[in-house]
Amino acid sequence: MAKTSNLNTSCTLQLCNNNQKTGKNKFETTIAEAVDESLSSFKNLDKQKVYARLENAFEIRKQEIPCKIEDFANAMGQMFGVGAKLVEIRIIEAVHKKMPEFMFTPRGGAVVFKEYINSLRAFLMEPA
Repeated sequence: MAKTSNLNTSCTLQLCNNNQKTGKNKFETTIAEAVDESLSSFKNLDKQKVYARLENAFEIRKQEIPCKIEDFANAMGQMFGVGAKLVEIRIIEAVHKKMPEFMFTPRGGAVVFKEYINSLRAFLMEPA
């Protein structure tokens, strides 16, 4: 006699959205690299001191910048005043070099850093 068993078990399979995870990683990497390159492009600026000040005065660690863009932009404004706009422009230029397929159309004709970054995030998180 053959022994039979009841294999009526329940299994839940959860598929992760690889596009979203990949998009998030690409966004974080792109922003982190663009910020680093941009800060390096200023000859009279010690980027390590900028990162240290961001961490100590504003509680933004280097690796958290992509997740705390709003706080980062505000901190840059406090640290550099109107010069923060130049840093933002350099970051946008660096992002554009890394992501030429990303197109941004500013509202009202003016490029606003936070809007640009949020638009990039949305672009990279879109399912393919």
